Formats: sequence, structure tokens, C-alpha cells
Amino acid sequence: MSLGRLVRNLEKTKVPHLAHVDEPAAVLERYQRRQGDRERYSLLRPAALLAMQERQRAMAELFVKVGLNDLASVRLLEVGCGTGANLAELLRFGFQSTHLQGIELLPSSVERARSILPAAVRIFCGNAAGEMASAIPEGSQDIVFQSTVFSSLLDDGFQELLAERMWRWLRPGGAVLWYDFTVDNPRNPDVRGVPIKRIRELFPHGRLRVRRVTLAPPLARAATRVHPKLYGLLNTCVWLRTHVLAWVERPSST
Repeated sequence: MSLGRLVRNLEKTKVPHLAHVDEPAAVLERYQRRQGDRERYSLLRPAALLAMQERQRAMAELFVKVGLNDLASVRLLEVGCGTGANLAELLRFGFQSTHLQGIELLPSSVERARSILPAAVRIFCGNAAGEMASAIPEGSQDIVFQSTVFSSLLDDGFQELLAERMWRWLRPGGAVLWYDFTVDNPRNPDVRGVPIKRIRELFPHGRLRVRRVTLAPPLARAATRVHPKLYGLLNTCVWLRTHVLAWVERPSST
């Protein structure tokens, strides 16, 4: 076969971009650089507290809209669970500890999560798209949740690999619960926005429901230094919201 014909055949097969094998290591290094930013996300700061409360309200409304009025039997896995703060919130929503699991890349965050969560909440340490892929049975989860994980992944191929893993973990009729920002942060080269179009690309077979939330954090911090009530006033402008809360349902027939 000629070289030209081989190239044409490869183009026709649309070979997916392969993830860089060092992306997890790069993520670890980026997080280490951002350790000093933790204070701005403290719930003692009005901007962080109000954003969290807004997201909680939106999640509660979403659960009701999709028919999840009783969460006690719902099985949920969080990818990139950090120190366990989101899983702790979900317990207050009504999820049972025996039905919650998390995967986290940073060992220090895993240690913290295990210290604050009930022992029944299983926390795995490792790469969700790598060695941890087989730790969760395929089709075992009602919800797979990610919060500001994909915006920290700068490699397209790794994003696609992780999205594929998440999709496999879902049972038919289950859904990816997604919270992330959609616009780039010019002051932070370690992250990038994930627009709604990209969510559709990552989960091409999913039925997508999207709600814009969260006042742009730099604006929120500036506004709440003047007065906390400015958060709600400015947040009435939908175009000032930088994040989306999305529900990507896996059809029951697939």
C-alpha cells in the first residue's frame, strides 16, 4: 500500500486524539502551584458561600425536575472528589453513605476526605481514567458527578478518555451531573473553560439539560467586598454567570 493511500485510509477512520499519558502528573503539578488560592474559596468569604448556596439550590431543583424526589437509593460516584466537601453536601441532600463513592488523584485530598466522611463512603485514590477504571463496575451508577474537573484537564484526549469512562460507569437511564465553567480565565493558564458545545462532544449520545449558574468569581469577590447583597443583584444577569450545571442523561435503550 502506498504512503498516500495509507494516510487517506487513516483519515477516513477518524482516529481519535490520544491522551497524553502524563496528563495526570501535569494535573498534580498544576494543583500544587495553586495551593495558595485555597483561601479565596473559603466559605467564610461571602462570594464563595453565596456561590455554593446558589449551586445547592440549583441542584435541588434539578433533582426534583428529573424525578429524583427520594435520593436514598440513588448510587452516585464523584470523579475528582477532592477533600470530600461535595460528597458531604450530598449526604445532607439525602443520599445514603453506602451509595456514595469518590475518586481523587491527590493523596492528601483523599486522606482529608476519608477523615471527614462516614467510613461507608468509599474513596479511591488514583487516576479515574487509568488504574481506577476497573475499580467501579460498568453500569453500576445512577449518577456520575464531576465538579470543575474537566476545566483542569488541558489535554483533549484525556478529557475524552475520562468522559468515556464516566459514561461506561452509568447504568442506562442514569446521568452525568456536571458543574464547571464555560469561559477561559486569562489570569490562570492552568485551566480552560468547557463550553456547552464541548460537553455535547464529550457525551454525544446523552440528552443534555443545562442551567447557567454562578456569578463570575472575580466579579463576585469584588462585589461582595462592597456588600454581599450585590451578588444576587448582579447574578440576575444571566450573561454574567460563568458556570453551568448540566444533566447528561444516558438513554435507557443504550
